[in-house]
Amino acid sequence: MNKKIRVAVTGYGNIGKYAIDAVKKSPDMELAGIVRRKSAVNDVLNMHTNIPIVSDICELEKPDVALLCCPSRLISEIAEQYLKLGINTVDSFDIHGEPLWNLRKQLDETGKKYNSVAIISAGWDPGSDSVIRFLLESMEPNGITYTNFGPGMSMGHTVVAKSKKGVRNALSITIPEGKSVHSRLIYVELEPDGDFYAVEKDIKSDDYFVKDNTTVKQVDDVNALINTQHGVLIERKTISDSLQHQFFEFRMKINNPELTAQIMVSCGRATMRQKYGAYTMPEIPVIDLLPGDREMLIKKMV
Repeated sequence: MNKKIRVAVTGYGNIGKYAIDAVKKSPDMELAGIVRRKSAVNDVLNMHTNIPIVSDICELEKPDVALLCCPSRLISEIAEQYLKLGINTVDSFDIHGEPLWNLRKQLDETGKKYNSVAIISAGWDPGSDSVIRFLLESMEPNGITYTNFGPGMSMGHTVVAKSKKGVRNALSITIPEGKSVHSRLIYVELEPDGDFYAVEKDIKSDDYFVKDNTTVKQVDDVNALINTQHGVLIERKTISDSLQHQFFEFRMKINNPELTAQIMVSCGRATMRQKYGAYTMPEIPVIDLLPGDREMLIKKMV
């Protein structure tokens, strides 16, 4: 591609800020602008004087792709709106199972109708970790996989905890207990009229937390506890009676929002190489995530 891909970033939280940096570093991309809620546009203007900052993506010269750096529960509505404008979308929707499949079905229909592409759940889990798990399963079909996260800050769970009535700020820490079992430690900083017991009940009953052993603690200052480091250990091993046992291990320790943003940017590139519709990361050829043409990339294989 000779023409640079025009990328808009919607949202200016932890992921959005890293996404802007990642777009600027990509040799085949240019930043089309930042979309921010109307009440917060002026806050961003002072930090990015040479970049269009708008409250509606229609105010920008049409971008090729928008990175939706927004809470998962807002993705369906925003992606639908953008796809209908003919703008490709990438999100980091992080709710596994049926909700993920339903989002893919919805956006696939919209993308095909309006000639646009969506790549959903383009974070590291679900996302790149899902690609790893599928690959390991293909290498050892008769096996079992354990995915162990953390310890570290979960952005999606933190956003949900922050959204609860009476909460001023929150932090969700994922603690691995082995064999894909996790516990959640939630720190909450309450509003002056916040009721801790009501907040605790609301958090524990939310779909994000209801399946895990969740502990909620009240603190005076959540910001003093925030650390964006996270990680994962994925293990797969043979479960057959064969004497030839296989064991695979994938481990990484990462800056959570920075890695999520980079994966979204790479998927933004991949949207330009797919047929219209919606995709998850395991459906995308890995080579489409990288800048450069296929011949050059294949010749680099060793």
